[in-house]
Amino acid sequence: MAWLRAARPTSAVPPQFAAAVWRRIGAGEADIPAGPWWLMRLADWMAQPRRVLAALAMLMLLGAGTGLVQGWMRSHEVARARYLAAVSPQEPGP
Repeated sequence: MAWLRAARPTSAVPPQFAAAVWRRIGAGEADIPAGPWWLMRLADWMAQPRRVLAALAMLMLLGAGTGLVQGWMRSHEVARARYLAAVSPQEPGP
């Protein structure tokens, strides 16, 4: 265990180390190019899970509603085609 104690670094942190770190972080953030304002606003909005869940729920409801309307319209087209075939059957080909 003595070798483990001897392996610990004992150097002190240089003066103004924290300030230098924050300065480098600030300089790094300044170099990041900003995107379009609407993209940044959307990214900020989507950063909250509650809003993302609400948006996904709305999209799912919209998709289900669209599917129901399209299915209803398709069923009317099929029913119309069946009715016309029953009332006025076409002559079979030669």
